Amino acid sequence: MGRSHFIKYFLTGLGTAAILSACENSGSNTSSTSKGNSQTATAGKTIKVATEPAFPPFESKGSGNELVGFDIDLIKAAGQAAGLTIEFQSLPFDGIIPGLQANTIDAAISSITITPERAQAVSFSRPYFRAGLAIAIRQDNTTITNLDSLKGKKIAVQIGTTGSKKAKSISGAQVREFDSAPLALQELANGNVDAVINDAPVTIEAIKSGNIKGLKVVGQLLTEEYYGIALPKNSPNLNAINTALAKIISDGTYAQIYKKWFNTEPPQLPETAPASTS
Repeated sequence: MGRSHFIKYFLTGLGTAAILSACENSGSNTSSTSKGNSQTATAGKTIKVATEPAFPPFESKGSGNELVGFDIDLIKAAGQAAGLTIEFQSLPFDGIIPGLQANTIDAAISSITITPERAQAVSFSRPYFRAGLAIAIRQDNTTITNLDSLKGKKIAVQIGTTGSKKAKSISGAQVREFDSAPLALQELANGNVDAVINDAPVTIEAIKSGNIKGLKVVGQLLTEEYYGIALPKNSPNLNAINTALAKIISDGTYAQIYKKWFNTEPPQLPETAPASTS
């Protein structure tokens, strides 16, 4: 998908989830159930799914402190299709992959980009969302227009993300890492850094919602990325999750969820993630 088409999706149709939802401590839990009539071997099984609820419109906390977002609706629908009961656990983003490796959680859905490095540590489902990285700057900044103009600049990112990796590859960049994307964007709004590199739909939602003011997105998307559901290596649940995703994509459930949060038809998704453009 070209940049103009991608940006149009999110500028015209993002949901209204609040951007400044606080990240839960790693020990906190929020439970929800999603049961279906699947006859697979996993039917009736409960799986613990981690998420960091500070990334609207994908995962955040609603007015009643409940988990809301595209990812939340998606994993509930996949759980129903697979006959799984979903139990959510809030974790900081940089604790998710270690939790999967330690088998303290069964799966994670938290806008996790599928990368070769991560795929060495965990297993990924088929892609469920097409995304990419964008540059955010303050509205009064006229000197930063693209990736090259970030050389030697102060850049805020969320720790453990592809945005952090991209920022660290820029010559002379002074990279400051934060626990969440909203904190990185607020640091930019406060004038303490020159730019933020972050997932485009989340950045655009933060700007569109008005919760973080005075920012804009510039230049082309830096990458084309795909989100996947992460599971421990050799997880017995991987096949059930992939089968469930295929089912909700084919029966229209995925499109309904996508239109709810982004007010547009979803793009076609590959069955496996292409090589990253980062």
